[in-house]
Amino acid sequence: MIKVKIEKKDYIEKIEIKGHANFNEHGKDIVCASVSSILITTVNAIISFNEKAISYEEKEGYTKIDVLINEQVTQTLLQNMINLFEELENQYQKNIKITK
Repeated sequence: MIKVKIEKKDYIEKIEIKGHANFNEHGKDIVCASVSSILITTVNAIISFNEKAISYEEKEGYTKIDVLINEQVTQTLLQNMINLFEELENQYQKNIKITK
């Protein structure tokens, strides 16, 4: 299961994503592919606006985003990412879980 942990006070401060969806075998897992593409697209968009807005750490089965500069565009893009993850969670409850 992919676990998405969101830390938010006045704004989204940190997002951690851990695990694997195990929906299907490696290379055929549509849930993992969806999470990865949503994540990469969001990070690339944020960095294109301001490369210093976030720090980003990624290793096998783990990704962490820390917000360094609280800007509207960063928050909007992160909220959009969360919304997309929530849609996945609604459809694939055995494969992705979001905690806030």
